[in-house]
Amino acid sequence: MSQLYTASGQLRSSRRWLFLLAIPLLLVSLPGQAMTGELDLTDTRVGVMAIAVFVLAYLLVIAEEKIHMRKSKPVLVAAGIIWALIGWVYVSNGMSETSEQAFRTTLLEFTELMLFLLVAMTYINAMEERRVFDKLRSWMLLKGFSYRSLFWLTGGLAFVLSPVADNLTTALLMCAVITKVAEGDKRFINLACINIVVAANAGGAFSPFGDITTLMVWQAGILEFHTFFALFVPALANFLIPAAIMSLFIKSDKPSSIHEDVWLKRGARRIVLLFLLTIATAVICHMLLGLPPVLGMMTGLGYLQFFGYFLRQSLPRSLERKRERYSRRGDQKKLAQLGSVVPFDIFSRVARSEWDTLLFFYGVVMCVGGLGFMGYLGLLSEALYGGWDATWANVTLGALSALVDNIPVMFAVLTMEPDMSQGHWLLITLTAGVGGSLLSIGSAAGVAVMGQARGAYTFMGHLRWMPVIFLGYVASILLHMWINAGSFAA
Repeated sequence: MSQLYTASGQLRSSRRWLFLLAIPLLLVSLPGQAMTGELDLTDTRVGVMAIAVFVLAYLLVIAEEKIHMRKSKPVLVAAGIIWALIGWVYVSNGMSETSEQAFRTTLLEFTELMLFLLVAMTYINAMEERRVFDKLRSWMLLKGFSYRSLFWLTGGLAFVLSPVADNLTTALLMCAVITKVAEGDKRFINLACINIVVAANAGGAFSPFGDITTLMVWQAGILEFHTFFALFVPALANFLIPAAIMSLFIKSDKPSSIHEDVWLKRGARRIVLLFLLTIATAVICHMLLGLPPVLGMMTGLGYLQFFGYFLRQSLPRSLERKRERYSRRGDQKKLAQLGSVVPFDIFSRVARSEWDTLLFFYGVVMCVGGLGFMGYLGLLSEALYGGWDATWANVTLGALSALVDNIPVMFAVLTMEPDMSQGHWLLITLTAGVGGSLLSIGSAAGVAVMGQARGAYTFMGHLRWMPVIFLGYVASILLHMWINAGSFAA
């Protein structure tokens, strides 16, 4: 499974050029209405300088692959410069407390989300280290499924696992199975990878844990935890409709079976249970105690720390029992494997989290928050949600997420705080989540899989099936508006 994360890290840079398309939208859709400063800086030199700094930082992000500079560096510096400009203006006007409070508010929003994601990443890394995902992959390889069965199985598992394991991790796992089983069959790999990306994004749309955008909506208190499940049927349709059509073009042959002997490390199943307990704790903190979900997640990190301590302390006794058992059996292979066992270290799991991504997210949020504090959001808010019907605005933003990263889009909508019904908030959650499936570069899952199956799953290969995927996109919207019609009442 480690190769999945390596591929993910290497290939996310292929998407950076696409952020250039996001700049025009970001410059006018920046958070402002929910936290607009008392001074309108949109027509001042300071405002222009802040925008120039932000654009320059994004140009450096786009050039990451050429200049080999991690994407977090320019946005971190840009965030500091933008807020320094804001601080200078507000201090000059004797209003330093206002800008300080605005910065603290933006920082708190990011910190809650970062800690939440950090715990989730740590658990996923721990399960990967205990070989949970390798075991699942091995089971699928040994069953000898036909190509069509494999197509449906990987898609179905992507849809089921992504609400818990997140869409990116799930897509990479399923892609690893496809590329190994159907090695050399580029046509099948392309179709299967399209199906996996669509399924993973659809599955992530009806769960607060399935995608960063849904997590943002839940943590903002816009929708309750259980409310997201109203999107299950629309999300299922978003996956099934294109999958059913594409499956007609899959051959019924069977690939050659591959033997891969994988055994779970000690404590693997208990770590999975602890992850589920952590999710339950986060939900209880939010729904029953009225506290931020991040409290439950951090408590869950404590669960894992205690269990890691138990694994380390009991490791010598466990190794001795296994050594005696394998010696009686004469299992030399298992005895040799015991020699490579190392103690479980939770902090190594934390260290393996995507820190560059988290710091990049910090920089973007702080830049966007600062520019929004200057007053840039009102322009788009009035034009989009004031001049358009909320339904069309949300559908359009969802389609734009295929070109523009859905995180800044959702962050902008959340900070706009448009006066919308619960049904419309669910709609933007759905469209932002599944809209990225329209293009291979429209979601983190798609970009990562495109690198994982390089040469087989391509931009053009995905684009040829966009009309079919668009049918699922439209069907999911119509189903939501029909099934959840009552939630659109003001």
